[in-house]
Amino acid sequence: MIAQWHRWRNDAMMATMNVADRSHARVLRIQQAIREQPGLDGWLFYDFRHLDPIAYRVLLLDPSLHVTRRWYYWVPAQGTPVKLQHRIEPHVLDGLPGDARAYVSWRDQQSALGSLLHSAKRIAMQYSPMNAIPYLSRVDAGTIDLVRSLGAEVVTSADLVQQFEAVWNDAQLASHRVAAEGLRAIVDEAFGFVGTSLAARSNLTEYGLQQYILSRMQARGLVTSSPPIAAVNAHSADPHYAPESQGSALIRQGDLVLIDLWAKQPGPGAVYADITWTAFVGATVPARHQDIFQIVRRARDAAVTFVQGRVRAGEFPYGWEVDDVCRQVIQEAGYGQYFVHRTGHSIGEEVHGNGANIDNLETQDARRLLPGTCFSIEPGIYLPKDFGIRSELDVYLSPHDAVVYGQPVQADLVPIPVPFN
Repeated sequence: MIAQWHRWRNDAMMATMNVADRSHARVLRIQQAIREQPGLDGWLFYDFRHLDPIAYRVLLLDPSLHVTRRWYYWVPAQGTPVKLQHRIEPHVLDGLPGDARAYVSWRDQQSALGSLLHSAKRIAMQYSPMNAIPYLSRVDAGTIDLVRSLGAEVVTSADLVQQFEAVWNDAQLASHRVAAEGLRAIVDEAFGFVGTSLAARSNLTEYGLQQYILSRMQARGLVTSSPPIAAVNAHSADPHYAPESQGSALIRQGDLVLIDLWAKQPGPGAVYADITWTAFVGATVPARHQDIFQIVRRARDAAVTFVQGRVRAGEFPYGWEVDDVCRQVIQEAGYGQYFVHRTGHSIGEEVHGNGANIDNLETQDARRLLPGTCFSIEPGIYLPKDFGIRSELDVYLSPHDAVVYGQPVQADLVPIPVPFN
C-alpha cells in the first residue's frame, strides 16, 4: 500500500504536463489501479448530463463541457480504451486517449456497448450495492441493467475512486494545514468575540456569531461551501442546526455554545479543514456539561489512538472499524442512543469527500483508509431540548502515522468569562 501511495501522490507532477499528456498519464494510472483489483476486467465510465461528477474529476474532463447525450468511456485493464459517444456530440471525450466510436439510435448504442464490452466479465462502475455508499452511487439502475444484460457483472468502483478522489498530493496537504491552522485561530477569536460582545451588553445572536466567523474566514483568505454552525443550548442538540438572520437565539450568560466551521483556500485542488468546538458562557463550567464533554473527548481520542496504532504497525483500518471504537466509548458511558450520526467523513476538495467515511451506523463503510487521505473524527452526544456536545478534528494519514493538524485540540469545555462592568 505504501508503494501505491507514492504513485497516487505523483498527481502534483502532472500539473506541469500539457492536457493530452496529463490525460494519457491519468489513464495509464487508472489501468494500473484496475490491474491491482483481483479479477477486474476494466472500469466503465458513463454519464448523461453531468449526473456523475466523479467521472469528470477522475478522467480530468472539463466539468463545464456541454453534454446532452449519453457517453461511455471503457478503460480495460490491458489494451486501448474506447470512447462511445453520440454522433451529434463526437468531441466530448476528445481529450482522452483511445479509439472513438459513435452511435445514433438506441439500438446502435446498445449494439456498440455490447461490442466494446464483449470480452469483459467483471466491470467496475460508479455503483454501490444496496446504495451502501450514496456518495458513489451515481449510475442509474437502468444503465446498470443494460450493462448486466450484456453479460457482465457490475461491481462497485469505490476502492478505485478513492485512489483518485481522496489521496492528496503535497500541495493539497499544505493547503489543509493552512486551513486547519486558520480555523483553529478563528475558534479562539470567535469565543473571544462572544465574551467581549456580552461584556459590552450587545445583543449577540447565533446568526451574529456565524457572520463574525465568516468575516474571519474571509480575512484569512479562506472560502467555504456553506456558512458555519453556531448553536446555543437546545439548538446545539440539532447536529445540523443552521441559524437564520431572523429568529436565531440570543447568546447569554450561562449558555452552552457550539461552533462547527469548515473552510479551505481558494483555487483548484485546495482541500478543506473541518473542526467543531464547544464552550460555556461563564467562568465556571457546570459539572454535567463538563462530564458529557469528557465522554465525547474520550471517544474522539480513542478513535485517533486506534488509527495511529494501526497505521504505525503498517496496517490501515477500515472506516467501519474506527466508528466502532469511537461509538463503544459513548455506548459504555450510557449515551449510545444520543450519538445519532457516523463518527466522521472523508475530507477533500469538497468538505464531504469521496474517500472512506468513518461509519458503521448510517452505512457500513468497508473501504480501507488509505495513506494520503484525510477524514474527520467528530463524535457527539445530543440531548433533545437540552444541549449537545460535539468535538471534531481532522486526521491525515501519512504512510507511517496519523496526524492531526490545527493544534491544540480541545481538551476541556471552554469557559468564556464575561467581565460585566
